[in-house]
Amino acid sequence: MTDFTLDPRLSADTLALGDLALSSVLLLNDKRFPWLVLVPRLPDVSELTDLSPEDAARLMQETRLAVGVMQALAKPDKVNVGALGNVVAQLHVHVVGRFRSDPAWPGPVWGHGTREPYPAHAAAQLVERARGLFAAA
Repeated sequence: MTDFTLDPRLSADTLALGDLALSSVLLLNDKRFPWLVLVPRLPDVSELTDLSPEDAARLMQETRLAVGVMQALAKPDKVNVGALGNVVAQLHVHVVGRFRSDPAWPGPVWGHGTREPYPAHAAAQLVERARGLFAAA
């Protein structure tokens, strides 16, 4: 997949977990919420309708996989999935583990408070666990 460049904001706010067939998988670096981001590695894609039917189906499969990984990784009360793109236009899908005890519950996580990066050791452990879950899926 040529000419793909990850949006600098996504790059700055996330930790890379690896690549699926279509999407790069990222972990949002915010300890308040377990949060994965899938980014199709295609140039100039901002809407689901920019994808071919085959790529749209692949993205849905990868999203389902990410939801399963999130459930195994964090055991959340609910998993929220969304593709907003209001701040970062590049198509990306959020997979967010939500807990009744989280600081934004039951409202949306977007724009709630200030991102709190993981401590380095916790980030490394979480990245390793998430990679293992994706590999086993």
